[in-house]
Amino acid sequence: MTVTAEKPASEPSVVKPSWDKGLANTVAAETQMSFIDGAKGILEYVGIDIDSLARNSTFEETVFLLWNLRLPTKAELAAFEQSLRAEYALPDEMYKVISTLPKHATPMHALRTMVSALGTLDPNADDDSLDANRMKALKLVAKTPALIANFDLHRKGKPFAKPDATQNIAGSFLTMLTGQKPTAAMNRALDVCLILHADHGLNASTFAARVTIATLSDMYSAMTTAVGTLKGPLHGGANEEVMVMLNEIGTLDRVDAYIRAKLAKKDLVMGFGHRVYKTTDPRATYLKTFSKQVATDTGNEKLYELSHAIEELMAKEVGPKGIWPNVDFYSATTYHSLGLELDLFTPMFAMSRMSGWSGHCIEQLKDNRLIRPQALYVGPHAVKYVEMAAR
Repeated sequence: MTVTAEKPASEPSVVKPSWDKGLANTVAAETQMSFIDGAKGILEYVGIDIDSLARNSTFEETVFLLWNLRLPTKAELAAFEQSLRAEYALPDEMYKVISTLPKHATPMHALRTMVSALGTLDPNADDDSLDANRMKALKLVAKTPALIANFDLHRKGKPFAKPDATQNIAGSFLTMLTGQKPTAAMNRALDVCLILHADHGLNASTFAARVTIATLSDMYSAMTTAVGTLKGPLHGGANEEVMVMLNEIGTLDRVDAYIRAKLAKKDLVMGFGHRVYKTTDPRATYLKTFSKQVATDTGNEKLYELSHAIEELMAKEVGPKGIWPNVDFYSATTYHSLGLELDLFTPMFAMSRMSGWSGHCIEQLKDNRLIRPQALYVGPHAVKYVEMAAR
């Protein structure tokens, strides 16, 4: 933490601000939802390591865990799943909103607008009680898949699709998007991706959401803020860039020259390195295995082989420097194998992280204080105003 405080027995605290560009070394919130140890490559949700959750849990169970700080009983999980499915459907007015969006708009622009519009259709949008905020969080997690899928259908000139309340979130989304019920392997692949992206400490979009809710704004405004923050290529857009890179390389025989040229120019190799992790991103461990299975099942073996060749070369060249694959690297392969358009990759991130964002907002409000850091002024002083005629 970069703010120190001296507390004399008879005097109020004297706070001494210090410069911390990017707030990388500043603790700005307390959370019980997720823990990260970047040096050791650890990510835990409420103390449970992410790899165990990816292998054994479901997205719905993971959301319950994050919001309730414990795993559910069988009956509790069934009830929670039912409450989510009961909120899958969009208000009729929402389809009218979607139909007015330009078809050339990018999905993240559209998602930001649609999440904001949902707030105008909720009569309890400004109720900041705990129960109301939990219900808004439930609605947002449940309805975001239908927002994303139906915008994609709209821009392609296809009829709107209604969610399927007989399926889990992953299955209902893929059914809306493609018009066909996914295979069990495809459903599970997306479900695993949703688990892996559900929460990740005080990342940029989560911080942005907490800043917004700390003003006592509403949940929909906070989620709109988060979506806008996630849209940035330095945050959520990285998995799209991974697929762009894979398409540029194209074949195995081009991997060596392409990657070495990038490294020689000190360019970023998308999908490698992380602001936090100094070893392999723990979210990538199981996803690597699963992406291979999904790629094989969907006839995308060459794509996986290309990804694996890049990983091997990068491990040899920059692994000793602490640059290893992150979750974006193999999630790109998985999303492509599922048939998702490239510009839907980041919305998948948002669809999952809606759970973490909303959970953090509820956590923020339990012991709220306006988040208002200081800025280090580096401009001039005592500048005299010059009249217009003399300029």
